[in-house]
Amino acid sequence: MTPLRSRPARCRTAVLRRGAVLATVPVALAALVGATGPTAAGGPGAGDPYFPLSGNGGYHVRHYDLTLRYDTSSRHLDGRAVLDSRATQDLSRFDLDLTGLKVTGVTVDGTRAAFRRDGQELVVTPRHTLRAGRDFRVTVAYDGTPKPVTDPDGSTDGWIPTDDGAFVAGEPQGAMTWFPANGHPKDKSSYDITITVPQGRTAVSNGVLLGQRTEHGRTTFRWRESRPMAAYLATATVGTFKVEQYTTADGIHVYNAVDPREASAAAPVLKQLPSVLAWASRLFGPYPFRSAGSIVDHAPDVGYALEAQTRPLYDSAPDLSTLVHESAHQWFGDSVSLTAWKDIWLNEGFATYAEWLYAEQHGGDSAQKTFDALYAHPASDHLWAFPPGDPGSGGNIFDTPVYARGAMTLHELRRAVGDPDFFRILRAWAAAHRDGHGTTAQFERLAGRISGKRLDGLFRVWLFTEGKPKDA
Repeated sequence: MTPLRSRPARCRTAVLRRGAVLATVPVALAALVGATGPTAAGGPGAGDPYFPLSGNGGYHVRHYDLTLRYDTSSRHLDGRAVLDSRATQDLSRFDLDLTGLKVTGVTVDGTRAAFRRDGQELVVTPRHTLRAGRDFRVTVAYDGTPKPVTDPDGSTDGWIPTDDGAFVAGEPQGAMTWFPANGHPKDKSSYDITITVPQGRTAVSNGVLLGQRTEHGRTTFRWRESRPMAAYLATATVGTFKVEQYTTADGIHVYNAVDPREASAAAPVLKQLPSVLAWASRLFGPYPFRSAGSIVDHAPDVGYALEAQTRPLYDSAPDLSTLVHESAHQWFGDSVSLTAWKDIWLNEGFATYAEWLYAEQHGGDSAQKTFDALYAHPASDHLWAFPPGDPGSGGNIFDTPVYARGAMTLHELRRAVGDPDFFRILRAWAAAHRDGHGTTAQFERLAGRISGKRLDGLFRVWLFTEGKPKDA
Protein backbone atom coordinates (compact mmCIF):
# COMPACT_ATOMS: atom_id res chain seq x y z
CA MET A 1 0.00 0.00 0.00
CA THR A 2 1.15 3.54 -0.58
CA PRO A 3 0.09 6.36 1.65
CA LEU A 4 0.00 9.67 0.00
CA ARG A 5 -0.12 11.44 3.31
CA SER A 6 2.72 12.18 5.66
CA ARG A 7 2.89 8.58 6.73
CA PRO A 8 4.45 5.89 4.58
CA ALA A 9 2.94 4.18 1.72
CA ARG A 10 -0.02 2.31 2.91
CA CYS A 11 0.56 1.06 -0.11
CA ARG A 12 -0.23 3.06 1.13
CA THR A 13 3.06 3.76 -0.96
CA ALA A 14 4.59 6.88 0.12
CA VAL A 15 7.13 6.39 2.67
CA LEU A 16 9.67 9.05 2.38
CA ARG A 17 8.28 10.82 -0.33
CA ARG A 18 5.35 12.58 0.58
CA GLY A 19 8.28 12.59 -0.06
CA ALA A 20 -9.50 -21.81 -10.97
CA VAL A 21 -11.14 -22.60 -7.66
CA LEU A 22 -8.67 -23.72 -5.06
CA ALA A 23 -8.78 -27.42 -4.47
CA THR A 24 -6.71 -27.65 -1.33
CA VAL A 25 -6.43 -25.85 1.97
CA PRO A 26 -3.32 -23.61 2.04
CA VAL A 27 -0.56 -24.56 4.45
CA ALA A 28 -1.01 -21.36 6.44
CA LEU A 29 -4.53 -22.41 7.34
CA ALA A 30 -3.17 -24.87 9.86
CA ALA A 31 -3.04 -21.94 12.25
CA LEU A 32 -6.76 -21.37 11.75
CA VAL A 33 -7.44 -24.88 12.99
CA GLY A 34 -5.18 -24.61 15.98
CA ALA A 35 -6.76 -21.36 17.09
CA THR A 36 -10.18 -22.91 17.56
CA GLY A 37 -9.38 -25.33 20.36
CA PRO A 38 -11.04 -28.72 20.93
CA THR A 39 -14.68 -27.59 20.73
CA ALA A 40 -16.87 -27.84 17.64
CA ALA A 41 -17.30 -24.07 17.40
CA GLY A 42 -15.07 -22.27 14.93
CA GLY A 43 -12.97 -19.50 16.42
CA PRO A 44 -14.12 -15.87 16.07
CA GLY A 45 -10.66 -14.86 14.81
CA ALA A 46 -7.64 -16.29 13.03
CA GLY A 47 -5.34 -15.70 15.98
CA ASP A 48 -3.62 -12.53 14.78
CA PRO A 49 -2.61 -10.43 17.81
CA TYR A 50 -2.90 -7.15 15.90
CA PHE A 51 -6.46 -7.85 14.67
CA PRO A 52 -7.84 -10.54 17.00
CA LEU A 53 -11.25 -10.79 15.31
CA SER A 54 -9.94 -10.71 11.75
CA GLY A 55 -10.59 -13.98 9.98
CA ASN A 56 -12.21 -17.02 11.55
CA GLY A 57 -11.27 -20.51 12.64
CA GLY A 58 -12.43 -23.94 11.63
CA TYR A 59 -12.92 -23.62 7.90
CA HIS A 60 -11.36 -22.39 4.65
CA VAL A 61 -13.27 -20.49 1.95
CA ARG A 62 -12.28 -21.97 -1.38
CA HIS A 63 -14.36 -19.63 -3.55
CA TYR A 64 -16.53 -16.53 -3.19
CA ASP A 65 -19.36 -15.79 -5.60
CA LEU A 66 -20.54 -12.25 -4.84
CA THR A 67 -23.57 -10.66 -6.53
CA LEU A 68 -23.95 -6.96 -5.73
CA ARG A 69 -26.34 -4.20 -6.73
CA TYR A 70 -25.32 -0.66 -5.81
CA ASP A 71 -27.35 2.51 -6.16
CA THR A 72 -24.98 5.46 -6.34
CA SER A 73 -27.69 7.96 -5.41
CA SER A 74 -29.04 6.31 -2.26
CA ARG A 75 -25.75 4.50 -1.57
CA HIS A 76 -27.74 1.34 -0.89
CA LEU A 77 -26.11 -2.04 -1.48
CA ASP A 78 -27.95 -5.32 -2.00
CA GLY A 79 -25.71 -8.36 -1.76
CA ARG A 80 -25.75 -12.12 -2.06
CA ALA A 81 -22.61 -14.02 -1.11
CA VAL A 82 -22.06 -17.70 -1.82
CA LEU A 83 -19.02 -19.15 -0.04
CA ASP A 84 -17.79 -22.59 -1.10
CA SER A 85 -15.89 -23.73 1.96
CA ARG A 86 -14.22 -26.71 3.60
CA ALA A 87 -14.35 -27.53 7.29
CA THR A 88 -10.91 -27.94 8.86
CA GLN A 89 -12.45 -29.28 12.09
CA ASP A 90 -15.85 -30.46 13.24
CA LEU A 91 -18.09 -27.37 13.22
CA SER A 92 -21.27 -26.94 15.21
CA ARG A 93 -21.11 -23.24 14.40
CA PHE A 94 -18.77 -20.81 12.66
CA ASP A 95 -18.24 -17.08 12.22
CA LEU A 96 -18.02 -14.74 9.24
CA ASP A 97 -16.68 -11.18 9.36
CA LEU A 98 -19.39 -8.67 8.45
CA THR A 99 -20.15 -5.22 9.82
CA GLY A 100 -22.73 -2.50 9.23
CA LEU A 101 -25.08 -4.40 6.93
CA LYS A 102 -28.36 -6.19 7.64
CA VAL A 103 -28.43 -9.95 7.09
CA THR A 104 -31.79 -11.17 5.81
CA GLY A 105 -31.06 -14.86 5.47
CA VAL A 106 -28.39 -17.56 5.73
CA THR A 107 -28.38 -21.09 4.36
CA VAL A 108 -25.84 -23.88 4.64
CA ASP A 109 -26.02 -26.38 1.78
CA GLY A 110 -29.43 -25.00 0.89
CA THR A 111 -30.92 -25.46 4.35
CA ARG A 112 -31.81 -22.45 6.48
CA ALA A 113 -29.32 -21.86 9.25
CA ALA A 114 -29.66 -19.93 12.48
CA PHE A 115 -27.58 -16.78 12.75
CA ARG A 116 -26.92 -13.91 15.12
CA ARG A 117 -24.76 -10.78 15.14
CA ASP A 118 -21.98 -10.18 17.66
CA GLY A 119 -20.09 -6.98 16.75
CA GLN A 120 -18.27 -7.67 13.50
CA GLU A 121 -19.03 -11.39 13.77
CA LEU A 122 -21.87 -13.07 11.92
CA VAL A 123 -22.30 -16.29 13.93
CA VAL A 124 -23.86 -19.11 11.88
CA THR A 125 -25.26 -22.33 13.36
CA PRO A 126 -26.04 -24.96 10.72
CA ARG A 127 -28.77 -27.51 11.33
CA HIS A 128 -26.20 -30.30 11.65
CA THR A 129 -22.54 -30.34 12.66
CA LEU A 130 -20.18 -30.08 9.69
CA ARG A 131 -17.52 -32.76 9.93
CA ALA A 132 -13.84 -32.04 9.39
CA GLY A 133 -12.86 -32.31 5.73
CA ARG A 134 -16.41 -31.75 4.47
CA ASP A 135 -17.10 -29.25 1.70
CA PHE A 136 -20.09 -27.02 2.34
CA ARG A 137 -21.77 -23.97 0.79
CA VAL A 138 -22.88 -20.92 2.76
CA THR A 139 -25.25 -18.40 1.19
CA VAL A 140 -25.80 -15.02 2.87
CA ALA A 141 -28.35 -12.43 1.73
CA TYR A 142 -27.76 -8.92 3.04
CA ASP A 143 -28.31 -5.25 2.32
CA GLY A 144 -27.82 -1.75 3.70
CA THR A 145 -25.62 1.30 3.36
CA PRO A 146 -21.99 0.18 3.60
CA LYS A 147 -19.62 2.37 5.53
CA PRO A 148 -15.84 2.22 5.96
CA VAL A 149 -14.13 1.15 9.15
CA THR A 150 -11.56 3.22 11.01
CA ASP A 151 -8.18 1.53 11.38
CA PRO A 152 -5.93 1.75 14.45
CA ASP A 153 -3.85 4.43 12.70
CA GLY A 154 -6.92 6.59 12.15
CA SER A 155 -7.31 5.98 8.42
CA THR A 156 -10.40 4.46 6.83
CA ASP A 157 -10.73 1.41 4.67
CA GLY A 158 -13.46 -0.72 3.21
CA TRP A 159 -16.40 0.65 1.20
CA ILE A 160 -15.60 4.40 1.05
CA PRO A 161 -18.32 6.52 -0.64
CA THR A 162 -17.27 9.00 -3.34
CA ASP A 163 -19.19 11.67 -5.18
CA ASP A 164 -19.89 9.29 -8.07
CA GLY A 165 -19.72 5.82 -6.47
CA ALA A 166 -17.34 4.15 -4.06
CA PHE A 167 -13.61 3.61 -3.56
CA VAL A 168 -13.36 0.05 -2.23
CA ALA A 169 -10.01 -0.66 -0.55
CA GLY A 170 -9.89 -3.32 2.15
CA GLU A 171 -6.48 -3.28 3.84
CA PRO A 172 -6.28 -4.41 6.55
CA GLN A 173 -9.88 -5.12 7.66
CA GLY A 174 -12.29 -3.45 5.25
CA ALA A 175 -13.54 -6.48 3.29
CA MET A 176 -16.16 -7.06 5.98
CA THR A 177 -17.81 -3.72 5.17
CA TRP A 178 -19.21 -5.08 1.88
CA PHE A 179 -19.26 -8.88 1.99
CA PRO A 180 -19.21 -11.65 4.62
CA ALA A 181 -15.66 -12.93 4.68
CA ASN A 182 -13.05 -15.04 6.34
CA GLY A 183 -11.12 -11.81 6.46
CA HIS A 184 -7.50 -12.63 7.29
CA PRO A 185 -4.70 -13.01 4.71
CA LYS A 186 -4.21 -16.60 5.89
CA ASP A 187 -7.37 -17.51 4.00
CA LYS A 188 -7.02 -17.04 0.24
CA SER A 189 -9.74 -17.84 -2.24
CA SER A 190 -10.82 -17.45 -5.84
CA TYR A 191 -13.58 -14.97 -6.66
CA ASP A 192 -16.47 -14.28 -8.99
CA ILE A 193 -17.80 -10.75 -8.45
CA THR A 194 -20.88 -9.49 -10.29
CA ILE A 195 -21.81 -5.83 -9.77
CA THR A 196 -24.87 -4.00 -11.10
CA VAL A 197 -24.75 -0.19 -11.12
CA PRO A 198 -26.68 2.65 -12.75
CA GLN A 199 -26.06 3.03 -16.47
CA GLY A 200 -23.16 5.40 -17.03
CA ARG A 201 -21.23 4.10 -14.04
CA THR A 202 -18.50 1.45 -14.27
CA ALA A 203 -17.89 -1.22 -11.63
CA VAL A 204 -14.30 -2.49 -11.54
CA SER A 205 -13.05 -5.54 -9.72
CA ASN A 206 -10.19 -8.03 -9.79
CA GLY A 207 -9.03 -10.37 -12.51
CA VAL A 208 -10.66 -10.72 -15.91
CA LEU A 209 -13.83 -9.00 -17.10
CA LEU A 210 -16.04 -11.86 -18.29
CA GLY A 211 -18.71 -9.58 -19.70
CA GLN A 212 -21.03 -6.63 -19.23
CA ARG A 213 -24.58 -5.88 -20.26
CA THR A 214 -26.91 -2.91 -19.97
CA GLU A 215 -30.66 -3.17 -19.62
CA HIS A 216 -33.42 -1.17 -17.91
CA GLY A 217 -31.05 1.65 -17.04
CA ARG A 218 -28.46 -0.48 -15.28
CA THR A 219 -25.20 -2.10 -16.29
CA THR A 220 -23.92 -5.39 -14.88
CA PHE A 221 -20.21 -6.23 -14.83
CA ARG A 222 -18.97 -9.80 -14.27
CA TRP A 223 -15.42 -10.24 -12.97
CA ARG A 224 -13.39 -13.33 -12.13
CA GLU A 225 -10.11 -13.72 -10.22
CA SER A 226 -9.16 -17.39 -10.45
CA ARG A 227 -5.88 -17.10 -8.56
CA PRO A 228 -5.92 -17.25 -4.75
CA MET A 229 -6.61 -13.82 -3.24
CA ALA A 230 -6.81 -12.51 0.31
CA ALA A 231 -10.12 -10.82 1.08
CA TYR A 232 -8.53 -7.42 1.74
CA LEU A 233 -7.26 -7.32 -1.85
CA ALA A 234 -10.74 -7.64 -3.38
CA THR A 235 -12.37 -4.51 -4.77
CA ALA A 236 -15.69 -3.46 -6.28
CA THR A 237 -14.91 0.17 -7.02
CA VAL A 238 -17.70 2.13 -8.72
CA GLY A 239 -17.46 5.44 -10.53
CA THR A 240 -17.58 7.38 -13.76
CA PHE A 241 -14.50 6.04 -15.51
CA LYS A 242 -12.82 6.18 -18.88
CA VAL A 243 -11.82 2.60 -19.69
CA GLU A 244 -8.79 1.44 -21.66
CA GLN A 245 -8.11 -2.21 -22.49
CA TYR A 246 -5.20 -3.86 -24.28
CA THR A 247 -2.92 -6.89 -24.14
CA THR A 248 0.81 -6.56 -23.48
CA ALA A 249 3.53 -8.23 -25.50
CA ASP A 250 3.72 -10.83 -22.69
CA GLY A 251 0.04 -11.68 -23.06
CA ILE A 252 -1.20 -9.86 -19.94
CA HIS A 253 -4.63 -8.33 -20.37
CA VAL A 254 -4.67 -4.75 -19.05
CA TYR A 255 -7.83 -2.96 -17.90
CA ASN A 256 -7.42 0.64 -16.78
CA ALA A 257 -10.33 2.64 -15.36
CA VAL A 258 -9.64 6.34 -14.85
CA ASP A 259 -11.82 9.10 -13.47
CA PRO A 260 -11.94 11.80 -16.21
CA ARG A 261 -10.81 14.39 -13.65
CA GLU A 262 -7.53 12.49 -13.26
CA ALA A 263 -7.07 11.34 -16.85
CA SER A 264 -4.58 13.89 -18.15
CA ALA A 265 -2.31 13.57 -15.11
CA ALA A 266 -2.54 9.76 -15.03
CA ALA A 267 -1.99 9.05 -18.74
CA PRO A 268 1.84 9.47 -18.90
CA VAL A 269 2.32 7.19 -15.88
CA LEU A 270 -0.17 4.49 -16.86
CA LYS A 271 1.45 4.36 -20.28
CA GLN A 272 4.52 2.94 -18.56
CA LEU A 273 2.69 0.06 -16.86
CA PRO A 274 3.69 -2.57 -19.47
CA SER A 275 7.37 -1.64 -19.21
CA VAL A 276 7.21 -1.60 -15.40
CA LEU A 277 5.68 -5.09 -15.36
CA ALA A 278 8.26 -6.34 -17.84
CA TRP A 279 11.07 -4.86 -15.72
CA ALA A 280 9.67 -6.42 -12.55
CA SER A 281 9.25 -9.78 -14.28
CA ARG A 282 12.93 -9.81 -15.17
CA LEU A 283 13.91 -9.12 -11.56
CA PHE A 284 11.30 -11.07 -9.60
CA GLY A 285 10.16 -13.81 -11.98
CA PRO A 286 7.09 -14.16 -14.20
CA TYR A 287 4.13 -11.91 -13.48
CA PRO A 288 1.88 -14.03 -11.25
CA PHE A 289 -1.53 -13.22 -12.77
CA ARG A 290 -3.37 -13.21 -16.10
CA SER A 291 -4.52 -9.61 -15.90
CA ALA A 292 -3.27 -6.24 -14.73
CA GLY A 293 -4.28 -2.61 -14.80
CA SER A 294 -5.19 0.34 -12.62
CA ILE A 295 -8.17 2.07 -11.05
CA VAL A 296 -7.51 5.80 -10.79
CA ASP A 297 -10.32 7.43 -8.86
CA HIS A 298 -10.91 10.99 -7.73
CA ALA A 299 -11.13 10.40 -3.99
CA PRO A 300 -9.24 13.24 -2.31
CA ASP A 301 -10.30 12.25 1.20
CA VAL A 302 -8.82 8.73 1.03
CA GLY A 303 -5.12 9.56 1.16
CA TYR A 304 -3.54 6.35 -0.10
CA ALA A 305 -3.19 3.80 -2.88
CA LEU A 306 -3.75 0.07 -2.48
CA GLU A 307 -2.38 -2.95 -4.31
CA ALA A 308 -5.77 -4.57 -5.07
CA GLN A 309 -4.87 -7.85 -6.75
CA THR A 310 -4.29 -7.45 -10.51
CA ARG A 311 -5.68 -3.90 -10.44
CA PRO A 312 -4.19 -1.41 -7.94
CA LEU A 313 -6.36 1.42 -6.67
CA TYR A 314 -5.18 5.03 -6.67
CA ASP A 315 -7.11 7.83 -4.98
CA SER A 316 -5.72 10.24 -7.59
CA ALA A 317 -3.30 10.15 -10.51
CA PRO A 318 -0.19 8.27 -9.31
CA ASP A 319 3.41 9.19 -9.90
CA LEU A 320 5.78 6.62 -11.38
CA SER A 321 7.27 5.54 -8.04
CA THR A 322 3.80 4.79 -6.70
CA LEU A 323 2.99 2.75 -9.81
CA VAL A 324 6.23 0.78 -9.34
CA HIS A 325 5.44 0.24 -5.67
CA GLU A 326 1.93 -1.09 -6.25
CA SER A 327 3.08 -3.20 -9.19
CA ALA A 328 5.79 -4.83 -7.08
CA HIS A 329 3.12 -5.79 -4.57
CA GLN A 330 1.60 -8.11 -7.15
CA TRP A 331 4.55 -10.36 -6.36
CA PHE A 332 5.21 -9.33 -2.76
CA GLY A 333 1.97 -9.10 -0.82
CA ASP A 334 -0.59 -10.36 -3.33
CA SER A 335 0.85 -13.56 -4.79
CA VAL A 336 3.01 -14.14 -1.70
CA SER A 337 0.79 -13.18 1.22
CA LEU A 338 1.25 -12.67 4.92
CA THR A 339 0.47 -15.18 7.65
CA ALA A 340 0.51 -12.45 10.32
CA TRP A 341 0.22 -8.67 10.08
CA LYS A 342 3.42 -8.18 12.07
CA ASP A 343 5.29 -9.46 8.98
CA ILE A 344 4.00 -6.54 6.90
CA TRP A 345 7.58 -5.52 6.06
CA LEU A 346 7.58 -8.50 3.66
CA ASN A 347 5.02 -6.50 1.67
CA GLU A 348 5.96 -2.89 2.21
CA GLY A 349 9.72 -3.18 2.62
CA PHE A 350 9.93 -5.20 -0.59
CA ALA A 351 7.71 -2.82 -2.58
CA THR A 352 9.66 0.19 -1.29
CA TYR A 353 12.95 -1.43 -2.25
CA ALA A 354 11.50 -2.07 -5.70
CA GLU A 355 11.15 1.72 -6.01
CA TRP A 356 14.84 2.09 -5.16
CA LEU A 357 15.82 -0.57 -7.68
CA TYR A 358 13.72 0.99 -10.43
CA ALA A 359 15.26 4.41 -9.83
CA GLU A 360 18.75 2.91 -9.77
CA GLN A 361 18.22 1.15 -13.09
CA HIS A 362 16.48 4.07 -14.81
CA GLY A 363 18.84 6.97 -14.31
CA GLY A 364 17.89 7.92 -10.76
CA ASP A 365 19.71 7.66 -7.45
CA SER A 366 21.42 4.40 -6.66
CA ALA A 367 19.91 2.26 -3.92
CA GLN A 368 23.10 2.88 -1.93
CA LYS A 369 22.62 6.65 -2.16
CA THR A 370 19.01 6.32 -1.00
CA PHE A 371 20.13 4.08 1.87
CA ASP A 372 22.85 6.51 2.91
CA ALA A 373 20.45 9.44 2.93
CA LEU A 374 18.12 7.54 5.23
CA TYR A 375 20.87 6.28 7.49
CA ALA A 376 21.96 9.89 8.01
CA HIS A 377 18.72 10.53 9.91
CA PRO A 378 19.52 11.01 13.60
CA ALA A 379 18.73 8.32 16.15
CA SER A 380 15.82 10.45 17.38
CA ASP A 381 14.13 10.38 13.97
CA HIS A 382 10.82 8.54 13.60
CA LEU A 383 12.49 6.23 11.08
CA TRP A 384 13.99 4.37 14.06
CA ALA A 385 10.84 4.45 16.23
CA PHE A 386 10.35 0.67 16.18
CA PRO A 387 11.85 -2.35 14.42
CA PRO A 388 10.06 -3.27 11.18
CA GLY A 389 9.97 -7.00 11.95
CA ASP A 390 7.87 -6.31 15.03
CA PRO A 391 5.85 -3.09 14.65
CA GLY A 392 4.11 -3.69 17.96
CA SER A 393 0.50 -2.97 17.01
CA GLY A 394 -1.92 -2.59 14.14
CA GLY A 395 -1.52 1.16 14.44
CA ASN A 396 2.09 0.92 13.23
CA ILE A 397 1.88 -1.44 10.27
CA PHE A 398 1.70 1.38 7.70
CA ASP A 399 4.28 3.60 9.34
CA THR A 400 7.68 4.75 8.07
CA PRO A 401 9.91 2.12 9.74
CA VAL A 402 8.02 -0.71 8.05
CA TYR A 403 8.54 0.82 4.62
CA ALA A 404 11.91 2.55 4.80
CA ARG A 405 13.79 0.49 7.37
CA GLY A 406 12.25 -2.61 5.80
CA ALA A 407 13.79 -1.57 2.48
CA MET A 408 17.07 -0.79 4.23
CA THR A 409 17.09 -4.35 5.58
CA LEU A 410 16.93 -5.66 2.03
CA HIS A 411 19.74 -3.37 0.98
CA GLU A 412 21.89 -4.63 3.86
CA LEU A 413 21.11 -8.16 2.71
CA ARG A 414 22.11 -7.25 -0.85
CA ARG A 415 25.43 -5.84 0.37
CA ALA A 416 26.07 -8.92 2.49
CA VAL A 417 25.40 -11.56 -0.18
CA GLY A 418 26.16 -9.70 -3.44
CA ASP A 419 23.88 -8.95 -6.36
CA PRO A 420 23.76 -12.44 -7.96
CA ASP A 421 22.60 -14.15 -4.78
CA PHE A 422 20.38 -11.26 -3.73
CA PHE A 423 18.30 -11.31 -6.90
CA ARG A 424 18.30 -15.10 -6.82
CA ILE A 425 16.79 -14.86 -3.33
CA LEU A 426 14.03 -12.49 -4.49
CA ARG A 427 13.09 -14.70 -7.41
CA ALA A 428 13.19 -17.85 -5.29
CA TRP A 429 10.98 -16.25 -2.65
CA ALA A 430 8.36 -15.25 -5.21
CA ALA A 431 8.46 -18.68 -6.86
CA ALA A 432 8.48 -20.83 -3.73
CA HIS A 433 5.50 -19.06 -2.15
CA ARG A 434 3.52 -18.19 -5.28
CA ASP A 435 -0.24 -18.23 -4.58
CA GLY A 436 0.54 -18.92 -0.93
CA HIS A 437 2.02 -17.40 2.20
CA GLY A 438 5.38 -16.61 3.75
CA THR A 439 6.88 -15.59 7.06
CA THR A 440 9.95 -13.60 8.04
CA ALA A 441 11.56 -16.75 9.44
CA GLN A 442 11.07 -18.54 6.12
CA PHE A 443 12.63 -15.64 4.24
CA GLU A 444 15.63 -15.63 6.56
CA ARG A 445 16.15 -19.38 6.04
CA LEU A 446 15.85 -19.02 2.25
CA ALA A 447 18.38 -16.19 2.17
CA GLY A 448 20.84 -18.20 4.25
CA ARG A 449 20.42 -21.33 2.16
CA ILE A 450 20.93 -19.58 -1.19
CA SER A 451 23.83 -17.42 -0.07
CA GLY A 452 25.52 -19.98 2.16
CA LYS A 453 26.08 -17.20 4.72
CA ARG A 454 25.15 -16.75 8.37
CA LEU A 455 22.63 -13.92 8.22
CA ASP A 456 20.87 -14.22 11.57
CA GLY A 457 22.81 -11.27 12.99
CA LEU A 458 21.92 -9.02 10.08
CA PHE A 459 18.22 -9.77 10.35
CA ARG A 460 18.26 -9.48 14.13
CA VAL A 461 19.80 -6.00 13.99
CA TRP A 462 17.77 -4.59 11.12
CA LEU A 463 14.41 -6.23 11.73
CA PHE A 464 14.15 -6.75 15.47
CA THR A 465 16.51 -4.41 17.34
CA GLU A 466 15.16 -1.20 18.83
CA GLY A 467 16.69 2.09 17.73
CA LYS A 468 19.10 3.04 14.98
CA PRO A 469 21.46 0.21 14.03
CA LYS A 470 25.04 1.15 14.92
CA ASP A 471 26.81 -0.75 12.17
CA ALA A 472 25.67 0.15 8.68
